[in-house]
Order: sequence, then C-alpha cells, then structure tokens
Amino acid sequence: MTKQPVSVNGVVRWKDVGVADETHAETHEMKVGVLRQEIGEVLRNVRQRQGRTLREVSHSARVSLGYLSEVERGQKEASSELLASICTALEIPMSQMLREVADRLAYAEGNFIPDTVPSEMTEEFTREMRQLRGGSAASAR
Repeated sequence: MTKQPVSVNGVVRWKDVGVADETHAETHEMKVGVLRQEIGEVLRNVRQRQGRTLREVSHSARVSLGYLSEVERGQKEASSELLASICTALEIPMSQMLREVADRLAYAEGNFIPDTVPSEMTEEFTREMRQLRGGSAASAR
C-alpha cells in the first residue's frame, strides 16, 4: 500500500492507494454505527465537563434516565427533537455539539481538516474590511 497526495478544498492530505475494494467495504460497514456512538460520547463529555449527573440532565431534558444513559453509550439512536432537548438541558447549541461530532467522525475517517484559516487569508480579509469601512466612512461624511 502506498500514499498519494489528494487535495480537498485546497488542502493537501495523504491518502492510502492500492487498498483492495473489500477493505473499503469493511471500513464502510464499521463506520455505520459510529454516528450514534460519537453523538453519545460528545454529549457525555459535555455533561461531565459541566460536572452534572445523568439524573440532573435527564430531568432538565425531560428524558428518562435510562434512555439518556443509552444515548450516551451509543446504544440508542436519538431523534432530532430529543437531541435538541438534551442540548438545551446542557445549555449548548446543537450546532456546536454536531460540529464536534463531525470533527470526530472526520478524524476517524482520516479526513480531518483543521478549522483554521491561513494567516495570509486572514491578513487579506482584514485589509479588505479596513478598506470597506474606510470607504463607507468617507462616503458617509
């Protein structure tokens, strides 16, 4: 097996080349159950970082203690309504929870792309914003 550079959104990553199709099929099958497990792990991590118990969060989210426990262990597939209720109880935006889940999945798949902006782009954006603000301020006078 060899590695080959692959560009994704302008970022070069190294991918395995020459892997048999059956290996790809096995990898795909293994990843099917990962989503609910990752969601559960992220929810548990958030709850534990807050120093809260399952009982506190289940009461606040109006979800049974046993069901929340199963969601956290990746044994139950939570509906979007249930996830919204749990996120509200944990006082985190669902988008933040899903972003962390997506990052963990991408990393597990070997496709992790850091959510950073190159310094050249940041500097260019800052210059453009200054020009826009300067231009609009001058026209407002």
